[in-house]
Amino acid sequence: MAVKILIKRQVPEGKEKELAVLLTRLRTLTMSRSGYISGETLKRFDKPGETLVISTWRSVDEWREWVLNKERTDIQDQIDELLGQKTDYEIYVY
Repeated sequence: MAVKILIKRQVPEGKEKELAVLLTRLRTLTMSRSGYISGETLKRFDKPGETLVISTWRSVDEWREWVLNKERTDIQDQIDELLGQKTDYEIYVY
C-alpha cells in the first residue's frame, strides 16, 4: 500500500541556500531508492521559512529502510544541525 510521508521543517533566515544544497543531495539519493515514487517541496505561503516535503513511497517498509540508511542519516544529521532542531516526519496511508 502506497504511503505519503510529510516532512516539516522550519528554516531560519539566512540558512536557505545551505539547506538547498543538502536537500538536493538528499533528493538525488532518494530518487534511486527502491520504493520511491515521487516527492515535492512546498514553502508555506503565510509563514516564511516553513517548508513541507511530500514524499510518496510504495510501502512503509521501503520508507523505513531508507530512513535507516547511513548515507541518508548523515545528510539528515547535517540538516538538523543547520536548522537547530529535529525534522518532523508524519506517515499517512491511503
